[in-house]
Amino acid sequence: MDLGLNERVVLVTGASGGIGRSVAAALAEEGARVVLHGHRGVDGLRAWLDEQPWRERGAVLAADVRDADALEAGLRSATEPLGRLHGCVVNAGIWPPEDTPLVDLDPERIRAVMDVNVLGAFWTTRAFLRLVRERGADPDGDGASIVYTGSTAATFGERGHSDYAASKSALHGLMRSVKNEITALDPYGRVNIVEPGWTVTEMTAKNLDAPGVVEKVVRTMPLQQLAAPEDIAAAVLWLLSPRMARHVSGETITVAGGMEGRVLHEESEVDPDGVKRRLGLV
Repeated sequence: MDLGLNERVVLVTGASGGIGRSVAAALAEEGARVVLHGHRGVDGLRAWLDEQPWRERGAVLAADVRDADALEAGLRSATEPLGRLHGCVVNAGIWPPEDTPLVDLDPERIRAVMDVNVLGAFWTTRAFLRLVRERGADPDGDGASIVYTGSTAATFGERGHSDYAASKSALHGLMRSVKNEITALDPYGRVNIVEPGWTVTEMTAKNLDAPGVVEKVVRTMPLQQLAAPEDIAAAVLWLLSPRMARHVSGETITVAGGMEGRVLHEESEVDPDGVKRRLGLV
């Protein structure tokens, strides 16, 4: 199915990570031109892009999303050879792995999470909107599109990670505000969120072998499986598509196997090896 993304230029922040890289690859398969943003992992991102058959349709943006001015300047430079920027996937974020209750949380960790996950999303969105304003609305009427990578932590909370949960909750207020502002710049502009649950990336896969982790995660999900980055990318592309989602704005798509805030399966009913097999981990 043609999603109407061919030759559209899309920024993907945090493209050196599992979800971001999958989104970038999926966009390229649809014929899009992709600006791949990276910070600490930017060297590996450049090496990965050099290996892709679509590398001529890609560009790397090296910037810290916490630095508003550098991010905006870098985005202008990176998009210059690719053309008008049509889409923005606000995906860059951090998740400190240590389980720490709020009563013991270090202020520096809270600030770090908020700086990247909240302020970084603000600066990325602002830089994108400024380019939309300068270059005008899409002449074809397809509309600019922003998609935020949220988290089920925003809906259910996450014990030991209140900083992360709060940062992802903030995206809902940002999205609901910007959806009403973007149309002043592009009458058909759209803004949405994709909200992943537990997704197996290079960072999280190593935790699956810890006793009881898989059982704990899938007990709240009717679908006894974990998401692959490609599952999240599929939802992101659907929302970016001017054909599939042209009348969808201000919405959240949760990609988490039907997760609820209650236990649906007893531990004895969970097959952890089966969950891993579906992702090719065993």
